[in-house]
Amino acid sequence: MNTTHNSPKIIPTKSEVDWVNTIFLTTTPIFAVVLSIIYFRGHGFEWKQILLAIIFYYITGLSITAGYHRLISHRAYKAGSLVKFICLVFGAAAFQNSALKWSTDHRIHHRHVDHERDPYNINKGFFYAHIGWIFFKETTPNSEVNYPKDLLNDKLVMWQHRNYLWIAIAVGFVLPTVVGYFLGSALGGLALAGIARVVFVHHCTFFINSLCHIVGTRPYSDTNTARDSFIMALFSYGEGYHNYHHYFPSDYRNGIRWYHFDPTKWLIKTLSFMGLTNDLKKVPEKLILEARHQMKSKKFQSI
Repeated sequence: MNTTHNSPKIIPTKSEVDWVNTIFLTTTPIFAVVLSIIYFRGHGFEWKQILLAIIFYYITGLSITAGYHRLISHRAYKAGSLVKFICLVFGAAAFQNSALKWSTDHRIHHRHVDHERDPYNINKGFFYAHIGWIFFKETTPNSEVNYPKDLLNDKLVMWQHRNYLWIAIAVGFVLPTVVGYFLGSALGGLALAGIARVVFVHHCTFFINSLCHIVGTRPYSDTNTARDSFIMALFSYGEGYHNYHHYFPSDYRNGIRWYHFDPTKWLIKTLSFMGLTNDLKKVPEKLILEARHQMKSKKFQSI
C-alpha cells in the first residue's frame, strides 16, 4: 500500500557539482577526527563530553526521523507548534538541509522509488544512493523547484527554510561548543557533540537510502528494493524497518512489534500521552497480515 503526497510538478535532475555540499561532506569527517584527537590528547576521556555528544546525537537524529520524516514528509501524526518547532530547530542542526527541501526530496523518493526520478536511486549504485547524489546541484527546465503546497503553507516550515543556515550553525556547532565550555572544554563540545556528531548522524541517515535498499528482508513487498534491517534500526532511531515503511508510509511506526527497536515511535507515542501529539496513524493489522501472506505465497510459488 503506497500513499503519496503533493509532489513537485517539475522533477529535478542532477548535473553540476554542488561544491558547498561536496566540501562540507568531505571535510567534516577530517575535522571530526583531527579535533577529536587534539581534544582527547589534552583532556583524556571525559564522560561529560561523551554524554553531551550522545544527547545531541539523539535530539538531532530524532528531530529528523520524528520531525522531518514522519511528521512533515508523511503526515503520519499531528503535533502542536512546540513539538514542530523543536524538531525544526534541532533538525536543522543535523545539517541535512531544510525540512522543506528534505521532505520534498523524500516524497519524490517514495513516488518514484528505484526509477530515474528517485533522488537517491539505489540502481545508480551504493555510493550514489548513500551520499553521491548530494554532491550535485539540482537543475530544472525553469531553474526552480515547485515545492508541495502543504509545505509552502506551513509557516514554521517556511520560517526554518528561510533561516536554515543560521539555525544549523547556531544549534549544531555554537550551542554544543558553549555547553562543552561549561562542562570543561569548548573544544570537546565542538569536536564531539558538534562536528563528529554531525558526521555520525549523516551516515546513519544515509545508510537508510543505501544499505536498506540492498541488505535485509522484504516481508511486505518485493515491488521495490526497500528492505527491513534490525541492525540499521539500531543506528537510525528505528528507521531500519524500511520495507514496511515503503509499503505503509503513512504509519507513524516503522517497527510495528513491541520488540522492534523504534525510539522514534516510542517518542511520538509518549508525546501523545502528554497531549503534544495526536492522530497517530496506524495501518490496520488485517492489511499488514494480508501483505505478509501475499509475500509468503509469492515465495512458495517461486519454490
